[in-house]
Amino acid sequence: MRNLDLDALRCFVLGIELGSFALAAERLNRSPSAASAQLKKLEQQCNTPLVAKIGRHLEPTEAGEIVLAYARRMLQLNDEALHRLMGNTLEGKVAFGLQEDFSEVLLPQLLGAFSRTHPQLQLQSVVGRHKELINGIKSGELDFSLGWEGKKAAPYSECLAELPLHWYGPKSKHLKESVQSAKPLPLVMLDSACMIRQQATEALDHEGIPWKITFVGRSLSNLWRGVEAGLGITVRSSFSHPDSVSKLNGLPKLGKLRLCLDRNQYQLEEVQAQLYGELKQQLLQYLEK
Repeated sequence: MRNLDLDALRCFVLGIELGSFALAAERLNRSPSAASAQLKKLEQQCNTPLVAKIGRHLEPTEAGEIVLAYARRMLQLNDEALHRLMGNTLEGKVAFGLQEDFSEVLLPQLLGAFSRTHPQLQLQSVVGRHKELINGIKSGELDFSLGWEGKKAAPYSECLAELPLHWYGPKSKHLKESVQSAKPLPLVMLDSACMIRQQATEALDHEGIPWKITFVGRSLSNLWRGVEAGLGITVRSSFSHPDSVSKLNGLPKLGKLRLCLDRNQYQLEEVQAQLYGELKQQLLQYLEK
C-alpha cells in the first residue's frame, strides 16, 4: 500500500489555505519549484489532479477536497505526537472567552487538541455574552475572546470576517407555514441587550411588518428549542445552527455582523499567543467550508 508524504500534504494544505503555492513555499522556506514538485508528487501518489485554476484562484478539485480534509487530520496528529515526544509543552495559564454561537463548534476541537498537546497547561474557557467578555478582558480576567463586534470595544481587536444574518424557522413544513403566516409575526429572541434582536426588529419595522416576541431565551440553546417547537422565528448567522431548523425566505433582508478576536494587550505572552493563533486558524478553516 502506498503512503502519502506528510511534507507534500503540508505544502498542499498551506497552498490551498493561502491561495498560492508560491506563498506556501515562502512560508515553508522552500523555492516555488520545490513546492510545485511536492504538489506533483502528491498528485502522483493520489493518481488524480488535486488542484484546478479557476480564473486567478486555485481551488481544490473534488478529490482535492477529500485529500484536504484527511491531510489536516493527519498533520494535526503528526504535530501532536511530535510535541509530546519532544517535550515541546507549554506551561502556564490561558483564560479565553467566546460567545455561545461558537462554543459547540470550536470548544471540542480546539480544547481537546490543545489540552492533549500541552497537558501541563492550565486552560480556562468562559462562554458568555459580548458585554461580559469585554469586561473580562478589560479587567484582566480573560486574555482574549471571540465574539461579534459590539458597541463595547476591547483594547485590541482583530476582525476576521463579516457574516450575514439569516431568518430561521422550524424545519417542519407545517410549523414553518404556521409561524410565517401568523400576524403579528412571532419572534423567538434573546434578551433586549442582543444586537441581533435589534437588527431583526428594525428590519421588520422598516418593511411595516407587525411583530411580537413570543419567547425569550436566556441562552442560545433555549432560543433554538423555542424555534424547533414552532413558537416563532429567529435571526442568527449561519455559523452554527441545529439540523432541526431551516433558513426562511421572503422576509426582510438583514445585515452582517463582524466576527472579532479581542484581546487585552497587543503583544500576548507565548502560551497565550499560541492558543490565539490556533483558534484563529481553526476559525478561518471552518469559515472556508
